[in-house]
Amino acid sequence: MSLLTAGILFLAGFLSGVVNAIAGGGTFLTFGAMTMLGVPPISANATSSIAQFPGYITSTWAYIDDIRLMWRGAIAFAVISALGALAGALILLSLDNVAFGALVPWLLLAATALFAASPWLRPKKLAERAPDAPASLAGRLVQLFTSIYGGFFGAGMGVMMLATLGLTEGGDYHRLNALKNLLSIVIAAVAIVIFASGGVVAWTHAAIMVPGVALGGYAGVWTARRGPQAIVRALVVAVGLFLAFYYFTKS
Repeated sequence: MSLLTAGILFLAGFLSGVVNAIAGGGTFLTFGAMTMLGVPPISANATSSIAQFPGYITSTWAYIDDIRLMWRGAIAFAVISALGALAGALILLSLDNVAFGALVPWLLLAATALFAASPWLRPKKLAERAPDAPASLAGRLVQLFTSIYGGFFGAGMGVMMLATLGLTEGGDYHRLNALKNLLSIVIAAVAIVIFASGGVVAWTHAAIMVPGVALGGYAGVWTARRGPQAIVRALVVAVGLFLAFYYFTKS
């Protein structure tokens, strides 16, 4: 691997960490950078999951007090998320790069649209809900499908979960975000184990991007306090649309 390639990967990881800390959507950058550098799409998808994983852990730790208050419901959601992620990751490995590559532009368009619409997806008034209330049946079913998507293709997973949990579970924003962060760890961990056992992870690429993501996450917090989120969100949407157009023309 050349120094230029390593530099591009590190920069993609850094920018990914920044935008995740501000608005989410960093997966677009890591996945896009790897595929445009010639990494097969399945491997790029799997490796991007690993690159984003440390950010899920630190975000969840920041909400540890909230998670302690709702651990019973969180366990139920975690089990469901693990099963869904397992199914999604296995579905991905059952495809070849040509078949998955044909799906990529459509997946990117869907994830970009979801990300762009996310400010309007959350209900105006969330239902009051005790922190330790059990998970609803509707919430469990929707989370199953969300985690299948997350195991198959991680872009937009966090936005999707925050929206669906808000619609089915209610509660304040911090409860929803804490639960979303915890379930992101579960989904990503299961998917990573499956991807690693399937031999599709580009470990060198992951090793270069992980410290970039970590540094970008730290810098993103500083940026979030000083810069408008609308600009970052618009840039992420632009990247998503560019990548979708790129893969449509490439296929």
